[in-house]
Amino acid sequence: MIAPTDLLWALIGLVLTIGGTFLRASITNAPWEWGHSGLQTHSLGVTFQLGAVLLVGCLGGRNAAAMSQIAYVLLGLTWFNIFAQGGGLEYIHRPSFGYLLGFIPGAWICGALAFRVPPRLESLAFSCLCGLVTVHLVGMTYLAIAHSSNWLLAPTLPLGQLLILHSLQPLLGQLAILCAVTVISFALRHLLFY
Repeated sequence: MIAPTDLLWALIGLVLTIGGTFLRASITNAPWEWGHSGLQTHSLGVTFQLGAVLLVGCLGGRNAAAMSQIAYVLLGLTWFNIFAQGGGLEYIHRPSFGYLLGFIPGAWICGALAFRVPPRLESLAFSCLCGLVTVHLVGMTYLAIAHSSNWLLAPTLPLGQLLILHSLQPLLGQLAILCAVTVISFALRHLLFY
């Protein structure tokens, strides 16, 4: 039986993931530089999409997190252009689709680990890191299989370049988002008393 709170968190996670797809993550320059160079933003090269996946895992638990990501993938494959490069069934031929599939087990693992112990920064960071690693493992596996079977849309880059483009390049930005999610989820879990 699915709890009503799981459905609520799944809906929140779905909305956050869709919204996070279109919102680019940025940081500002150091505060001591604001006086002479002004406030400047620098892009992290990623969106808040993965942050939403991890946040719903840390706040809603494994079932809500997995349900939200299943709904996200299904909506993107059928009706709506909610993925970063559109949507539709043909999206399964894109190199990044395996990472979207990885959101499902990544969110579940993050949610399962986040509720094993009382919320502490270390435990929430570990659960987010495990979720991130899971997303990348599923994405790299899908990418390797799709590349070797010529499943990807032509023209494709060599597998090594695709792995660098989709796993290595966004990793630093994703780790920065992971840190933010850890702090936000820690604060919200204490504020909501669970």
